[in-house]
Amino acid sequence: MIITSAVARAFVLEHAEPMRPELVPEIELYLAKQPFDIHQDAHELCGDIPFWAFAWGGGQGLARYILDNPHTVAGKRVLDIGAGSAIEALAAVKAGAKRSIANDTDLVSCAAATLNAELNHLVLEVSSDDLLGDDPDIDVVLIGDVFYLPELVTRVDAFLDRARRRGVTVYFGDRTTTKRPTAPMSLLAEYRAPLTPELEIGYIETTRVWLLG
Repeated sequence: MIITSAVARAFVLEHAEPMRPELVPEIELYLAKQPFDIHQDAHELCGDIPFWAFAWGGGQGLARYILDNPHTVAGKRVLDIGAGSAIEALAAVKAGAKRSIANDTDLVSCAAATLNAELNHLVLEVSSDDLLGDDPDIDVVLIGDVFYLPELVTRVDAFLDRARRRGVTVYFGDRTTTKRPTAPMSLLAEYRAPLTPELEIGYIETTRVWLLG
């Protein structure tokens, strides 16, 4: 099946419903109704994993930090790489970012990001372009929970290195099982929260927010 924006949007609306992540109740997201069934349906649709359908710890933690520390993005141009649900990019909008871009090469993730922006009545730019080889004209990069494939780790590390050399501020949110960038990092905050929806009842993750460089 050819994945058009209309097909992707319909998939999100069929398989997800508005929920408020525990760590960031200010933001509503379309998240999976059936956490396990959605994986099979997403694979049949596009052969991809529906990362957008869950409020991962790294994203929740980074969004929480931004909302509590709006000076990090206020008046700035922000890029959320591997945005998924776009919780971080949406938090940036609420915190006063001049421009906030949610970037994900998965078209269903882009549809979810657009729907989540509409759900929260926020203006968000959404891009499906592969930006890891580019040098976007931005002030802040937000990134979390993307270091899960070796080839992706290498490309993201290179992108973040170029960004930092240009003076771009990079904030990274991790979770209990996440690998981290190779760049030096300073710990800014630590939170504990479950996934939304819960993949395992009672499972709590530790999520941390880091400043790179």
